[in-house]
Amino acid sequence: MFTCVITGAGSGIGRAVTEALAQKSKFHNFVLLGRNLKALQEVAAVIRIWGRDVMIIDIDLTYPEKIPAAIESVYEKYGSIDCLLNIAGYTDPQHLLQTSLESMETTYRINVFAPFMLIKECTRYMKRTGGKILNVASTAGMTPRPGWLSYSSSKAAVISMSQTLTEELAEYGIKIYCVSPGRCATKLRKRLAPNENPDTIMQPNEVANVIVNLIDDKEECLDGQNIVIRKQLNRH
Repeated sequence: MFTCVITGAGSGIGRAVTEALAQKSKFHNFVLLGRNLKALQEVAAVIRIWGRDVMIIDIDLTYPEKIPAAIESVYEKYGSIDCLLNIAGYTDPQHLLQTSLESMETTYRINVFAPFMLIKECTRYMKRTGGKILNVASTAGMTPRPGWLSYSSSKAAVISMSQTLTEELAEYGIKIYCVSPGRCATKLRKRLAPNENPDTIMQPNEVANVIVNLIDDKEECLDGQNIVIRKQLNRH
């Protein structure tokens, strides 16, 4: 039975993706990594309705050194890892002179180092059978965003890492996807733009629909690209 590992499943895009995949994908086993156990348990209860098996791993992605043991436990339980979705994200928007080294490090630990470690550890097992890895970046990693230094630069790193690993992991039959959503009504977006009306921007399920299509076995052409997801807003 196929196994999908997901970070950020407790809310926003991650939750929308997890619930959509549980309804109509080939994956039977879902592994949810995070530290908000209450939220992850709520998601687990929903996807179990569709007969899925769920493993919740209590882990703080600020400490990516804990990831190898976590992924080893996944393989020990299910015997395969077929898909990895790096959706969790963090932001602490500050202007340069207010950005501390600690804030910069935390942002990179969660947004860059944790996905790096997850990809590395999952590849140890996925290289035997192939699979798909998808990283969620952001349009903030493509264009200047004053005041978002740590977040924007970390997402630029995710885009570059995804494109590099597309070439490196192709020999194993592992496809790497990268999506860069624009403005989307998530908790993270609320921190970046606290005065924005979330009802006027893209919703998590709209991004989730794109991700689910990319993870489908029929998709074979869009790996290695930075796929921008934007919704045209009605300004009238």
